[in-house]
Amino acid sequence: MTDMRIPLAGVIGTPIAHSKSPRLHRHWLRTYGINGHYIPMEVRAEDLEQVLRTLPKMGFVGANVTIPHKEKVLTIADQVTDRATLIGAANTLIFRPDGKIHADNTDGYGFMENLRRGAPGWDPASGPAAVLGAGGAARAVICALLDAGVPEIFLTNRTRVRADKLKQDFGQRICVVDWVQAGNIIEDAALVVNTTSLGMIGKPELRVPLDGIGPQTVVTDLVYNPLKTRLLQVAEEAGATAVDGLGMLIYQAVPGFERWFGIRPEIDDATRAAVLA
Repeated sequence: MTDMRIPLAGVIGTPIAHSKSPRLHRHWLRTYGINGHYIPMEVRAEDLEQVLRTLPKMGFVGANVTIPHKEKVLTIADQVTDRATLIGAANTLIFRPDGKIHADNTDGYGFMENLRRGAPGWDPASGPAAVLGAGGAARAVICALLDAGVPEIFLTNRTRVRADKLKQDFGQRICVVDWVQAGNIIEDAALVVNTTSLGMIGKPELRVPLDGIGPQTVVTDLVYNPLKTRLLQVAEEAGATAVDGLGMLIYQAVPGFERWFGIRPEIDDATRAAVLA
């Protein structure tokens, strides 16, 4: 008989109930009439390797990985892309037919696709980028911006030592600036990116001077709850191009869905509405 196993995928993290990824992938599965499933899975760190080795035997074709497991999966995976190695984290796993685990990072791809769609006039070579934050998301963003040809990145973080570590990893095109000087780098930047959780519902506001944002600036915030953060509100009021963070979540999911289910999904208004529902 033909193997008619239903393909399964999901997202692994802890906590995981808040994740919007199941809404997104279920929308695509319905849209394309695919007989598959995508589920949230709360997995503790001590159980991660056992779970990952078991999932392919259960019919899983892949999984997304989120906090706090994105770094640890690199030590478990059998194959890791150069991109995931450079970023130091993986968010997308493909389970091969032989059970081997392939780890990749599509966060940078998602960030760039969202930026290009939201700010089609932005030219990477037009000037420096100001990146606020030095966590895992910042690593993916910096990697993508450098690959795109941004000449210089001004990097600032509330804890400077983390920013200094990124400069060591990514090289001389990174210029680390103290957090108290964040307003100055915004004024000098063609692109401003907030990779911190500041401004998210339940978190403190992003309290850095934003008066340096002008009509020529492109501003994007990885926070998407709320969809329009104070940073984006100020950008719009200044006549700048403002790009919300929801698109990054959506676009980073495209390569994984295509690998798992065999169709490259289209992004449209219905996609965004499904995630925001």
